[in-house]
Amino acid sequence: MGWKIFMHSVRMVLDNLQAALRISLLLYLVQVALQVMIFSGGGGTVDPQEIAATPAAAGNLLILLVFAVLASLWIAVGWHRYVLTGEMPAGWLPRWHGAELGAYLWRSIMIGLVIGLALVTIGAVLGIMVMGIPSLAGLLIFGMAGLVSYVFFRTGLILPAAALGQTLRMRDAWEATKQDDKAILVLALISMAAQIVIGLPAMIDGDTSSFISLIYRIVVDWFVMMFGISLLTTLYGHFIERRRID
Repeated sequence: MGWKIFMHSVRMVLDNLQAALRISLLLYLVQVALQVMIFSGGGGTVDPQEIAATPAAAGNLLILLVFAVLASLWIAVGWHRYVLTGEMPAGWLPRWHGAELGAYLWRSIMIGLVIGLALVTIGAVLGIMVMGIPSLAGLLIFGMAGLVSYVFFRTGLILPAAALGQTLRMRDAWEATKQDDKAILVLALISMAAQIVIGLPAMIDGDTSSFISLIYRIVVDWFVMMFGISLLTTLYGHFIERRRID
């Protein structure tokens, strides 16, 4: 089932590519501008510290970062609503839902706090283990990344609910996904493997801060963003709305 959820989410973007572009393209340009600003500010390398050295540049970077976060929330809410309700934008921007965007942001922060607390608690224990057996470091880091993905997928159903203006508690999302938690675990592992594979071509010229790598990241990050939103949409549709996954 984990593989079926993964592939269903990929097809969700590919089969609705025109709608995906109409909902996200203009807003995604804000994130592109942020990446380009960081890249150019480092004199050809991605070095945010050099940008922060100049107060004016640091201020511009902060403003652009805020708009990039807002654009991401807008895209997420728009895509969730398109897939789950059929709400199609009239033009090249999704409909504005201010209350839903605010709820989406707040619930994202809640999930971040929960995952952060879990990482601090478990990380302290694993840190002691690594000190005793350094060779386990790589395996433990991979395991913690898998844990983060697993917890996010099981609690992240509250985000599509927020996009629809509905109330869903984290506890309810956790209970709803309990029926097939093994599928969530498989999905977490597959998603991690996919991110690793996608990141490899960026190193093709041996310089991850090169212009070629920047272009690659801009293109791929769009799909990764849409796919990530689609994963949560698929999970919500399957576990909350009881939709079938073909």
